[in-house]
This record gives sequence, C-alpha cells and structure tokens, in this order.
Amino acid sequence: MGDIGRSAAGRELGMGRAISRRDFFDGVAVAAGAAALAVPGQAGTAYAAAAAPGAAAFRGGTSQALSVLHALRDGRFWQHADPPVPTGETYDLVVVGAGLSGVSAAHEWLRRHPGARVLILDNHDTAGGHAQRPGSGTTPAPATWTTEFGELLDRLGVAAAPCQECGADDSVMCDRETFPVETLVSTDAPAEGWIGRLPVADAAREDLLRLYAGPPDPFPGLAAEDKQERLAGLTYSRYLLETLRVHPDAERFVRTMPSAAWGYDTRALGAVDAWGLGYPGFAGLGLDVGKPSRYNAPTVAKEWGTTGRVAHLPGGVHGLVRAMLAEMGGRARLRLSSPVVSVRNDGPPETATAATVGYFDGHEVRSVGAGAVVLACWHAVVPYLVPDLPGDQREALSAAVKTPLVEAVVRLRNGDAWGRLGVARTRWTGAYWCMSELVRHAGDGVTARLVSAPCRSELGPVEGAAEGRRALLRTPYEALEFGARDQLARLLGAGGFDPGRDVEAVTVYRWGHGYSPEYGRPWHAFHPDGPSPAEAARRRFGRIALAGSDAAPSARADAAVSAAWRAVGELAG
Repeated sequence: MGDIGRSAAGRELGMGRAISRRDFFDGVAVAAGAAALAVPGQAGTAYAAAAAPGAAAFRGGTSQALSVLHALRDGRFWQHADPPVPTGETYDLVVVGAGLSGVSAAHEWLRRHPGARVLILDNHDTAGGHAQRPGSGTTPAPATWTTEFGELLDRLGVAAAPCQECGADDSVMCDRETFPVETLVSTDAPAEGWIGRLPVADAAREDLLRLYAGPPDPFPGLAAEDKQERLAGLTYSRYLLETLRVHPDAERFVRTMPSAAWGYDTRALGAVDAWGLGYPGFAGLGLDVGKPSRYNAPTVAKEWGTTGRVAHLPGGVHGLVRAMLAEMGGRARLRLSSPVVSVRNDGPPETATAATVGYFDGHEVRSVGAGAVVLACWHAVVPYLVPDLPGDQREALSAAVKTPLVEAVVRLRNGDAWGRLGVARTRWTGAYWCMSELVRHAGDGVTARLVSAPCRSELGPVEGAAEGRRALLRTPYEALEFGARDQLARLLGAGGFDPGRDVEAVTVYRWGHGYSPEYGRPWHAFHPDGPSPAEAARRRFGRIALAGSDAAPSARADAAVSAAWRAVGELAG
C-alpha cells in the first residue's frame, strides 16, 4: 500500500485492513466511473456505484487515458504515429467526448434526425464524464434551469424533487491546520450563539460578531452602483482584511466558505459575488438584495434568491446520461478508449460539407468520415485536435483553465457517530478536505462524502488552478485516503467513530481538470460587457461545432446540455 499505509498512523486508521472496495478514480472532468454507461437499465447513483462491495479496481482518467492527449500537447504524438488508416465508416454526426454534453448532443441530433448514424468517441474506458461525480445528484432550484435542460428532463420522464438533506453547512471544524486548538462548532443557530466558542483571538470574535450583525457602511456617500463597482475590484478576503480591517483569524474562519461549490476559497472569490451569495459583512452597504449586480458572476446572478435551494435528480446527472444512451440504443455507437487526435474539415471551412475524424485505437490511428462533428471535450484540448483554427479562436480556447477537484466517498458501517454529535455537513477551515457530509441511501447504505479544492487560491483562479493541478497529480492515492480517514476520525472520534472498524470502503475521484471556469470580477475585466473568450472559442468552424461546459462557460449540468443543443442547432440548421 505504500509507506503511509504501513506506518503506525496508517494502521491506526485502518489502512492496513482489507476492505471490500478500494478504487482510485484518477481522472478529470470527463473521467471516472464504476462501469460503462452503455449498458441500458443499469441502476444506481455515483454514490452507490462507488460504495458497492466488489473487487478493487483502478479506472477513470489513468495515464493510459491521458497519455495520448499529453503527447499531442507536447508535440510528440505525430513524431511516432503513422498517418490515419481509413475505416471506411461514415457517420452523420461524430461526437468527441462521452460526458453529459457529448451524449446530450448525440441525443438531440437523433431527436431531430431519427434515422441518422451517430458515433461517440472518448479517450476513457467509461462514459458519463463529470456526471459520475458523487456530488452530481443535486442541481440548483428548477426555477434557474435553462430551457433546454428542463425540456430534456421532460422528454426523459425525469422529475426532480426538493432535496431535504442537501442544505447548508450545520457545523464548522476549526481545524488544527488553521487554529491552535481544534474545535468542532455547531453553526445551526444565530451567529451570536456560537461565535463565542470559536478558538480565535478575542478581537476576531468581535469582528465576526460585527460581520454577521452588519458592519457600518465602508463606502459612505457612494451610490449603489459605485459601491458595487468597488466590490467588483476586490476579492472577499481583501474586502475583509483591507476594507473592513478584520482580524486575520476572522478572515481565516470564513476563507473556505465557497471552496466546495466553487473550487477555490475567498482569496479568489470576488467580493461582489460573496455579497450575492449572502456571506457576512455587507449589510451596512444598504444594497438592494432583491436583484443581482451587473458585476456578479453569471451563476450567482442566475441563482439569485435561490441560494441553498437545491433539487435531487433520481440517479443523479449520471442517470440522465444513462437514460439517453439507453434511449438511443444502437442508433448511437459508443467507442471508448479511443482518444481523438485529429479533426479536419474536408476542404475550406467556408464551403466544407463533411469532415474527417482520426482517433487512436491503441494500435494505430484510424479515421472515420462525418457529416458534422461536435467537440464536447475540454476547450484547452481543441487547438491540438484542430490545428488550422484561426489564431484568435485557438487563443480563446487555450484560456479555458479548469479548476481541479477531488471527492472521496467512504462507505461506513453506520452513521451513529454523526447522530451522537448532531452534525451532518461540516466545513473545515484549512484541512485538505474542506467539506465532509453524511449521505444516507435507500435501505441501510451510509456513506461519507468529502470534497477538496486543491486550487492555490492566493494565486488567483487561473494560475492557482494550474499550480493546484500540478500538486494534485503528484499526490499519491495513499495520502488522499489517509487524509480522508484521518479527518473523519478527528471529526467523529468523540462520537465513538473508529476508522479501522467503521470504514468499509474508500473511493477517491480525482479530476485535475474539474470545474469549468466562470467569468467574474476582479479577475476578468471584460465581464460583464464582453466580448468574452468563450464567445470566440465556441465559434463554429466549418462542419465542426463546440459544446461542453467550457462553451458556456459554467460548471452547471444545465449549461452543458444547453451548449450541446446550441452546437447541434448550428450544424443541423
């Protein structure tokens, strides 16, 4: 198992004991899964699949799945590969990427053209993409969905229900990575009732009480629009430290508030979005909370007034992918472990009526003909697949830097310790896993879900994501498993939890390229007036159109579906 697993600390946390399932989904946003989704009728959610007893496995975005793309990026692939060998196959549509957006594109194309021939290619050995993420079973309130997403659910007969167990954090672990004395504090009450129990400096307690009660207006005399513009030029951390001049302990206490949902902390989150999300410290500004600011990030503006309201999708977003594949049946061929390496228009893009797609089948590069192509993959990959794109479009595509994300699902013997402590969802202030929650399943299944946001937020969302991804890919599985077990032991030990006895399985989902980037202040000066890089990036190029959540850009499932339908509309007319 490695040095950690053999250490005394590892043995104490149960890492030396055989467990029923111990998977490492070493992947990216279009990776990870327990089984290929092409099997109609396969039930369950990502939670259940990850935690079900079975043989250990190593699946997802492994080095085998990513090595070809890395070779393309580094200019090595075509130095060794022979020219493509035509298969003789021709399809009306070829989709690159078998995630939610790619499968949605294929599904919508076949709805418009029932007799069409469709091929879906993906470099991983399983379909489903980011929909396999354990946290993909919930969506924002239905009132915020795109029209396309709502229509897709209606056609599939999927009804979302309010999620009663998917609320806000009910506790905070002021962990030893941040504060001198590790303390679990229930926050399921007015702030004045629990701030006194925080292990912070007295001045920080006073500042936190002031933040939650509403500090005086730091911008007196300014009009509302001017106040919002001031907020747009600051991160939330800078607003707290420089504008409100709170004690550093107070800033450290709130720092991880956005981490699980956004993939970075308050050092990268804009102050204007922190205001929109209802974070403390803004009441004194006197701003109208009934409507968003023009400077808010698109998702914050779209979900205005619905913070904390979420819906549960039966089977999760993963279930939507499975349902679409089952409905398409043999009309859409799914070819996995087939990384695409070349996409070309057959002739000048202005007049092309067809395209050619080359993919590596593990032995040689093969090519198929396509009447149209939808690229539902990371935008950063596209310039290597379509090298004759215009320069401004290549630059815009390369600007889509995804935020890394890690999730762990730990199957537990029971959830008794959580009940004894009276907590269900805990935010951590500085430990590796920034959020942990109890998830109960139909029947007796109980799992813990943990989320980590490796982004180096102090560097900003772009440079921080790149640096965090590099560090993540150097982190061994044993370290991630050890951290998950250790934090559960620290959180639940007082409730009688013993990781050596109570942990039955550990599954880690790792995505170096996780959340799609979203535009927001203070990092993107072009927002909201534009033009944005995504507008140039998603331009149709002959018989090639671009989908995927990067095209929105947004990490929401409905955005991925809408991007797919838009791409199909551009090609199908």
